[in-house]
Amino acid sequence: MSTYEESVRAELIQWQQNMQRNPSAFGRVSSALQRRINRLIPRRVHQVVTAAIKQMTRAMLFGAEALNRPAVEDQTLPQRETSVVARIDFYKRTGAAEGGITGAGGLLLGLADFPLLMSLKMKLLFEIAARYGYTTRDYRERVFMLYVFQLAFSSQERRQFVYQHIADWPTHSAQLPDDINQFDWLTFQQEYRDYIDLVKMAQLIPGIGAAVGIVANYRLIDQLGHTAMNAYRMRWQAEGKL
Repeated sequence: MSTYEESVRAELIQWQQNMQRNPSAFGRVSSALQRRINRLIPRRVHQVVTAAIKQMTRAMLFGAEALNRPAVEDQTLPQRETSVVARIDFYKRTGAAEGGITGAGGLLLGLADFPLLMSLKMKLLFEIAARYGYTTRDYRERVFMLYVFQLAFSSQERRQFVYQHIADWPTHSAQLPDDINQFDWLTFQQEYRDYIDLVKMAQLIPGIGAAVGIVANYRLIDQLGHTAMNAYRMRWQAEGKL
């Protein structure tokens, strides 16, 4: 095993432990606070966020042909991950720029940031999957990406649940229904909305929206990229490639 693979294994073990840890007291308090804040946020804002998430989910499950990338073959893990990190960096910079522009534009442009950021995250996930050698033409691979999304942007309780699905992906994917309408996208969008609301609502505040948009989008895309890398590393390990 190369030094690089040893480093990847160590990082993967730490990530797996984080995904399976029990919710902290602080996390439970934060969730309660989030629910209270959600009740104060205007209904219009919730509707925009929910619609954006719903459209993303449908696009990934039903209309992903435009986002499909050919699976990359005949590359080592270091070669693949060098490419993956470069794409994550690209999307972080793009997301930060977009967040700064929409954050400086007041309420209407601030609301526009949600679907724009969602689109960037979708594209990033499709690119990462392809670079690890997986074809997203199979809808089950797109479901896997939705699980990756949940691991990045959900409560710790939800993470623990979803982690079990991807930890034994061959078994779970074989049990997925042929009818993809049965995917639980409602829970998916509620978890994401609750996770992201607190940080993104500040982007709508005049005077600080641009700064918040830059930092928030940069960190959220970085978090998704890091989660996706470890999820696919776990697939590679299960398949005997790592």
